[in-house]
Amino acid sequence: MPKKSRRAKAKHRAKLTKATQEGRLPPPKPMPAELQSPPQVSPKVQAPKTQDFTSRYQYVLPEVKRIGIIAGAIILVLIIVSFVLPSVLG
Repeated sequence: MPKKSRRAKAKHRAKLTKATQEGRLPPPKPMPAELQSPPQVSPKVQAPKTQDFTSRYQYVLPEVKRIGIIAGAIILVLIIVSFVLPSVLG
């Protein structure tokens, strides 16, 4: 299953940029100096960044459920056929 297109984000970003250039939207206000955080010294060893896999793989759980339902139906049909077929042939 393909990923979502980035075209919608690009269109939205272009609209915001165009609106800001035309003067319809005010430019973002700079933050006061007391609200800005001071520059922090980065440690030598950085922890690995964690990823949010729930948003990235949101299609997996519904597909697994669908596969389970189909597999259960096939197994049920095979069980029914195993009981019906001997009585028809014999």
